[in-house]
Amino acid sequence: MKKKTIALIMAVLMVVLCFGLAACGDNKDPNADVGPSNDVEATNGAEESTDANDEPKAVEDLAAIKAAGKMVIGITIYEPMNYYADEAKTELTGFDTEFAEAVCEKLGVEPEFFIIEWTRKFQELDAKTIDCVWNGMTITDEALANSSVSDPYIKNAQVLVMKKDKIADYTTADSIKDLTFAVEAGSAGESVLKDLGIENVTGVLDQSKALLEVSSGVADACVIDITMAKSMTGEGTSYANLAYGLELSTEEYGISCREGSDLTAEINKIMAEMKADGSLQAIADKYSLNLAD
Repeated sequence: MKKKTIALIMAVLMVVLCFGLAACGDNKDPNADVGPSNDVEATNGAEESTDANDEPKAVEDLAAIKAAGKMVIGITIYEPMNYYADEAKTELTGFDTEFAEAVCEKLGVEPEFFIIEWTRKFQELDAKTIDCVWNGMTITDEALANSSVSDPYIKNAQVLVMKKDKIADYTTADSIKDLTFAVEAGSAGESVLKDLGIENVTGVLDQSKALLEVSSGVADACVIDITMAKSMTGEGTSYANLAYGLELSTEEYGISCREGSDLTAEINKIMAEMKADGSLQAIADKYSLNLAD
């Protein structure tokens, strides 16, 4: 009797075991949702789609900007690109200001200028605090690696700025190596000095601050964009006691959007139209700037 009971129990266990193995062999729930997971990070309206091979397509910033009715533009205060037209600092003007306003008008949105810390420009883009960086930005390998950069639109150079009674004494790269410098942190000027092996360099908030350091005698010299040097040094300018001279590098300006952003192509399209109809040249002439080819 005991043997029969044990055999019965073993048979039941075998049935249960087989049923369990059959269930484990099929993980597919016929009622499961086969769509995408709901656990997806928000992109504030700008989405990056993929094709069948998971290749990334354009980040759809343009639709998000039009839906919001505004483009948030990262800038610093930098004459003649973006600067205040009044002492109360309520109205921006400058080449990049007018250029951006013209592009926004063609897009049917309002420009919203947002002052950023230059060293954090690409982080601000990635965080979607801003839609683009539009502020006399030199096209560099760093910019190309961290953002989608527009076609070049302005020719520029990095130049030495000193007290006007000293500038003529420094005409070669070797002659400036013992000077003390102030430069905008993260700028093309800072990169030029680093490439020359010059170490006595103090990083400051922006190029205007670098000029102030030289004018007050805190630094011997600074290296800034020639576009700014033309506007802010010499007779009749904010820094009549300063002058620019030695050209240390040549470069071009571009506009940075997020990596893969479809906004870049739209800006390039409008830029080409403005070059063709002469409206961009008219803005450049107003601020004594040279358009890139």
